[in-house]
Amino acid sequence: MADNESSVDRESSVDRESPVDHDTDVTVLGLGPMGTALAATFLDKGSSLTVWNRTPAKADGLVSRGASRASTVAGAVAASPVTIVCLNDYAAFHRVLDSAGADAALAGRVLVNLTSGTPAEARAAAAWADERGLGYLDGAIMVPPTLVGRPGSVLLYSGPKDVFDRHEGALALLGDSRHLGADPGLAVLLNTALLGMMYATLNGFLHAAALAGSAEVSATEFADLALGWFMPVVLSPATLAEQAPNLDRGAYPGDFGTMQMNLNALEHIARTSAEQGVHSGWPRLMRELAEHAVAEGRGAENYFAMFEIFKASAA
Repeated sequence: MADNESSVDRESSVDRESPVDHDTDVTVLGLGPMGTALAATFLDKGSSLTVWNRTPAKADGLVSRGASRASTVAGAVAASPVTIVCLNDYAAFHRVLDSAGADAALAGRVLVNLTSGTPAEARAAAAWADERGLGYLDGAIMVPPTLVGRPGSVLLYSGPKDVFDRHEGALALLGDSRHLGADPGLAVLLNTALLGMMYATLNGFLHAAALAGSAEVSATEFADLALGWFMPVVLSPATLAEQAPNLDRGAYPGDFGTMQMNLNALEHIARTSAEQGVHSGWPRLMRELAEHAVAEGRGAENYFAMFEIFKASAA
């Protein structure tokens, strides 16, 4: 969820400050909104800090608070046992870390990459790190910059457990640090899954509010009904958690409602949307998915059987 530095140049063409000449607890590469929040949190919690950014002036506020500014990526990485990388994407990660002279500084150090991307990119970055003899964790920040380091802040990590264990104390300063497993792609995968759930939930609420609004029901009035009663009672987190073991078992008894019954409801939602002049793409997609489930022989199972359709789909 990071909003990071949007572009990078090779280190030789940027910062011209003096190199760091002493060790610090942690280094942060990249001072976009999220990188700055990470760096500020380390300072707030008493860590000594080295920073590097493509545009040196972005470090001014942190330097005024006691951070050391490195003139090169190599100097920044060499200054601390662990370096937090917070850039826009994995292409930026490689442009910065592949810069001339950085390889020697990387040996024996640890990179914690909090850059946005895909599981395949995370695994490729881990292989790149392994070739250079450095420890590597991939991670995902699950809160906006304003919540980093505060109660409820969660960061996901994946990669070698021993590397995580050695630096868990520093990582814990940023929030609840959750190690997911040795596969370096796990953190970004689960981040993507949670973001997908967020957008699907948000789109569902916005479409429903638009549908209610077509009859001049205000969003405020609808929210009271939808969020004050419907979600907590009918579709609560507890309800979904209760069904999770059935997903693992592949058990979808249709005693209290079948996929065919839900298809009828989705048909009504799509038709009503069209009648009311509300965009019908979202309900039509849901209807098509239910039709696919019925065609696959799951018409007598409950709606949670859609899990099998999502797992098997190549689209």
